[in-house]
Amino acid sequence: MALSSITKKLIMSISGLFLIVFMLLHMTINFFSVIDSFTGKYGAADGLFQAGCDFMALPIITIMVPVLAAGFIVHIVYALILTYGNYKARGTERYAVANKTKTESWAAKNMLVLGVVVLGIVAFHLNHFWADMQLAEWQGEHAANPYDLLNATFGNWIWVLVYLVWFAALGLHLCHGFWSAFQSIGLSNKVWEKRLMYIGYAVVAIIVLGFSAVAINACLHAYGILG
Repeated sequence: MALSSITKKLIMSISGLFLIVFMLLHMTINFFSVIDSFTGKYGAADGLFQAGCDFMALPIITIMVPVLAAGFIVHIVYALILTYGNYKARGTERYAVANKTKTESWAAKNMLVLGVVVLGIVAFHLNHFWADMQLAEWQGEHAANPYDLLNATFGNWIWVLVYLVWFAALGLHLCHGFWSAFQSIGLSNKVWEKRLMYIGYAVVAIIVLGFSAVAINACLHAYGILG
């Protein structure tokens, strides 16, 4: 039985909000490395970031990886389905919603493009961090030191710039996606519309600035600017 357009939007919205919650958690643990710089424990075995990574390696957390992967796949698949359906119905007027001011924003019109850029972040993370930590432990190998991984990755300032551009794209994607998700599940109205917009901006700012601070902080450590 084919799902209705409303049901598809609902599925994509719920999966998107689930991924936002994960990113907040993930950013918080990564931001521990910045806190470690202020406490003098950056690179230490008893550092807060190391403790966060150890927590993420617990079996109860590890079993969430397939759930997270499923969330990403569902979100991507339904984004493609809805974009294709909207394209067929409205031509180039993609991601159209009832509020015209929202559809006029660049982010609203290019959610699929921004989503593809965000996938680059996922691929980057899987290749530079997850493969050397969680995947290594799954294979019975010794997980890499998380501080060393940060320094090795962001010791190249070019990667830091690429990383910042990626997260700027993530911010644009989330700014529209956050509001759109609540509209799709019926929680956005005249009273809450502006409130949700500002809440979304705050959440996105925390995610983007938090991840950016992690990259810049690791870069400064790698270049010896921070001891």
